[in-house]
Amino acid sequence: MHDAAEAFLQEFGGLTVNVSGPGISCARTPFELDPELAWGEDDRFTEWGEAIGRHLYPLGELDHGRFFLGIDEEGVIYLVETWIASFGAVPHAMENLVLGVAPRRIDEGYEPAGHPS
Repeated sequence: MHDAAEAFLQEFGGLTVNVSGPGISCARTPFELDPELAWGEDDRFTEWGEAIGRHLYPLGELDHGRFFLGIDEEGVIYLVETWIASFGAVPHAMENLVLGVAPRRIDEGYEPAGHPS
């Protein structure tokens, strides 16, 4: 666990946000900040981290497990799936998650081995 993940989880770890309905640029989606919810997904976080040149640490899940959330060493929060997108850096990332601001997709043409779109 890097320093940014440790600091974020000390402040927000265990938080569950039950939001729904229309948002600013996408639907507002519930999320839970518990790294244990991404158990067994180490390869996904490692491969995407290597692809974008960052160390991704799992934070929890978005939309009841449909997507995972991760954080890099700079405090940027990501949606992690068979593709990756950025919600931006903390604290704006938290605002984006709560208000329904769509994450910015990264490297749309890249697919890490074992995770086809």
